Amino acid sequence: FSGDDVYMTNENERQEYVLNENGIIFVGNAKYIEARGWYYGQFQDPLLNICLTMLDLSLYYRQDPAIDVSRRGDPKYVGRVISSMINGNDNDNGVLLGKWQGSFHSHENPSRWDGSVVILQKWRQDNYKPVQYGQCWVFAGVMCTVLRCLGIPTRLVSNFNSAHDVDRNLSIDKYYDSSGKSLNIGKDSTWDYHVWNESWFIRPDLGTSYNGWQVLDATPQEQSKG
Repeated sequence: FSGDDVYMTNENERQEYVLNENGIIFVGNAKYIEARGWYYGQFQDPLLNICLTMLDLSLYYRQDPAIDVSRRGDPKYVGRVISSMINGNDNDNGVLLGKWQGSFHSHENPSRWDGSVVILQKWRQDNYKPVQYGQCWVFAGVMCTVLRCLGIPTRLVSNFNSAHDVDRNLSIDKYYDSSGKSLNIGKDSTWDYHVWNESWFIRPDLGTSYNGWQVLDATPQEQSKG
């Protein structure tokens, strides 16, 4: 409806960012970009019930159910809750456990996933224990499914040579000794790529100039409000 915070005026954009159940995720590195097909399946049964259960399992709901439910009409709030619930790093029954190194033999290698539906169904079948394993594009793909299922227009964004600025000084710092030898100081890094989400909604809290695509990232990197 035209009065909704998530209303998109362009019909083609509604078809793409709300109704499309299939997409492509770009991964790899800047010199070799790979396009992976991904099945969002946001309208498949019983995904809506799974997504609503996800809201009820969140730490936000458990801390204050009345306030949580009263805020579910706010896409800013719902986006934050879902971004927390897509990963299981906060002991909150999240959907996916992240793993970036070591062996995957006892569970699913993240590269084997090609859609969200099987992940969300497995999460429910395993009594809402985190599915093993996910990496950034998997977190983003599942997040896109859940938000589209809840009616929030959502897309994926891939970035190559992606800077991870740990100390928040807006630079990637490298240290060398007087002979030019690299020193293992600092935790800043540059990843081959990173994938996150953007969701479309207005921002009455910030003003109309901030309406539009809003960044959300479900990959567990740094703590957010604990």
